[in-house]
Amino acid sequence: MRRPRSRPRIPEAALDVVPVLDLKQGLVVRARHGDRDAYRPIETPLAPSAAPLDVARGLLALHPFRRFYLADLDGIEGRGRSDAIVDALAAALPQVEFWVDNGLADAAACRDWLDGRRARLVIGSESQTGIDTARALGAGAVLSLDYRGDAFLGPASLETDAALWPDDVIVMTLARVGSGAGPDLSKLAAARGRSSGARLWAAGGVRGVDDLAALRGLAVSGALVATALHDGRLTAADLATLA
Repeated sequence: MRRPRSRPRIPEAALDVVPVLDLKQGLVVRARHGDRDAYRPIETPLAPSAAPLDVARGLLALHPFRRFYLADLDGIEGRGRSDAIVDALAAALPQVEFWVDNGLADAAACRDWLDGRRARLVIGSESQTGIDTARALGAGAVLSLDYRGDAFLGPASLETDAALWPDDVIVMTLARVGSGAGPDLSKLAAARGRSSGARLWAAGGVRGVDDLAALRGLAVSGALVATALHDGRLTAADLATLA
C-alpha cells in the first residue's frame, strides 16, 4: 500500500477563485449548460492547445491559483477515469491542490483512489445512490450538491441534511455552467441557511467581479470558474484584488 502524500497547506482567502478543467477524452473541453455531449476541446488565448497541462499552466501564468477543480467527465459518465491525467497534473504542479470529481460512489473505491494521491475527492451528488459514501468519507471529502434547473440530482437527504455535509460543499448549478447567467444566489443562500459552518463554493454562471462581490456577501468561500477566465472577463488585476 502506498503511503498517502500530504497535501500542500493552503491559507484561506476572503474569496478564492478555483479554475475548472473539464476533462473529456484526454482534453480540456469547453463546458456549457451541462450539455456534456456537446462539449468540444477548448480554444483559449491562455494556452496553445487543449492538453490539460497546457491549459493548467496557462491559467497559472494568469494568476497563482492555489486550487484547481477537475471534472473527469469520462469517469462521471462511466467511460473510464482519467487517473493518469490527474496524476500527471499533480506531479507537474505540486503547489496546486486538486479537487477531483470522477463519479465514484462507493466508499471503499473512494479510499482506494485516494491512497497515495495528493488530491481531494469530490463526491458529486448526481453520482450517488445513497448517503453511505458521504457519511463514510467525512470531513476530508468535498461534497458537490448538483442541480439541473431547480431539480436536485441525487439522494434528497444529501441536500437537506447538513449533518451529512463535510467542511467543503460545492453548490453546482449545471445549467448555468458556461452560460453567463450569473451564479444561483438563491440556492447558495438556501445552503447557507442549512449550515452556518460549512465552507460553500459556487459553481456555474460566474461572469466577473460583480458576481464575486455578491458571493462574498453570502459568506461564500470561493467560486469555481472557467469561461470568465478564458474570455478575459476576470483579469489578472481582478484576481490580484481577491488575494
